[in-house]
Amino acid sequence: MPAYLIADVALTDAAAYEPYKAAVPAIVARHGGEYLVRGGDFEIIEGTWTPTRLVLFRFPNRAAIHAFLDDPDYAPFKALRLRLATTDSVAVDGVA
Repeated sequence: MPAYLIADVALTDAAAYEPYKAAVPAIVARHGGEYLVRGGDFEIIEGTWTPTRLVLFRFPNRAAIHAFLDDPDYAPFKALRLRLATTDSVAVDGVA
């Protein structure tokens, strides 16, 4: 069953974040993931949530999400993201 990783990323230094954006897609792909949304314009339809920069990934399953997040090659980029952004994220299973 597919699983989705949804992240709201509030950057403090977009220029310093560029190495993350350049390197991480290959690591995501290695775990069967793909970007469905990566920033871009959004419209609030209902409620009070005001995201900053939305990122939506699709992975084969939730185990693949965790494998990506725990990948040693991702570790330095995760550290970079943690220095340069505040991130809220959630993993959710798709429908079979």
